[in-house]
Amino acid sequence: KKIDHVSTDVVTADREAAGVPEELPLPTEEPEDEKHQTQAPPSATTPSRAVLKDLRVSSSTPDSMQLQWSVPAAPFDSFMLQYRDAQGQPQALPIDGGSRSVTVPGLSPSRRYRFHLYGLQGGKRVYHTSTEGVTGEGDASEEPLPSEEPQQEKPETESTASEAIPVRPVLEELRVSSVTPNSAQLQWSVPEGSFDSFMLQYRDAQGQPQALPIDGGSRSVTVPDLSPSHRYRFHLYGLRGGKRIDRVSIDTPSEEPQPEDPKGEDPQIEATPSEAPLARAVLRDLKVSSVTPNSAQLQWSVPEGPFDSFTLQYRDAQGQPQALPIDGGSRSVTVP
Repeated sequence: KKIDHVSTDVVTADREAAGVPEELPLPTEEPEDEKHQTQAPPSATTPSRAVLKDLRVSSSTPDSMQLQWSVPAAPFDSFMLQYRDAQGQPQALPIDGGSRSVTVPGLSPSRRYRFHLYGLQGGKRVYHTSTEGVTGEGDASEEPLPSEEPQQEKPETESTASEAIPVRPVLEELRVSSVTPNSAQLQWSVPEGSFDSFMLQYRDAQGQPQALPIDGGSRSVTVPDLSPSHRYRFHLYGLRGGKRIDRVSIDTPSEEPQPEDPKGEDPQIEATPSEAPLARAVLRDLKVSSVTPNSAQLQWSVPEGPFDSFTLQYRDAQGQPQALPIDGGSRSVTVP
């Protein structure tokens, strides 16, 4: 249940005032005039300047790639990964500043991609590095998004006993911890070993396959943009070295829609004070910490009690509602 909420308005910066062209093109190669060391004269640089290094493709499948990089000097607030999809459309993937790897889903088999990773500080791009990679070949043995659990699928057949790692990671206890008319929160456990990352797959209400990459340290995720009263089957894969090592699945319907509060009041008024928890979680100080022509960074505080997770909702330039799931430990997010 939504316990508390805060709101804020933001207007993205004017492109001309910001000194950028009408639309920032996704570069197809390293811009000739962009030199990492020349973005600011030596006298203007900070004593410890944030630097991006060693961007590379660490693993590849027919429909995804995992990238890794290092930050040997000062940290970045966040990262932005840009690339073009198989149809040539620009894509942007915001990444938390503490991350050093990311899995890019929804790619096409046997295709070369060029990735541009930007390091952001104060909402500005201060460093840029690029790399290229080719996705694997798709074939008949490639596992499609399953409609039901294959009876013959056993995680142990991924490798022989002689090739198995000393402690093999195991996925267990996938369950639905909460559900609303348009979202579901899933939780799971990893009793043995660890995974590099996870991939959640499911089909939307229109039957289209969806893939949601998840950090290897996570044990829960909120799936947004679901349809009310619709049954979903979720498949969670544990990945290591770019390969699916283990899998768990679960079915769940999304919750029946509730009558909308005409006043838009906070949902906690539905409960009487006697029903409220002893330590009530509180959201405060939502503000825009930085803004660019095509993104905004928001920050907030939680002075009392923790939240399991957050959901940021807004309408895009076309008036369409958007929902961005955020981990419960976060206190900032970049909206791309």
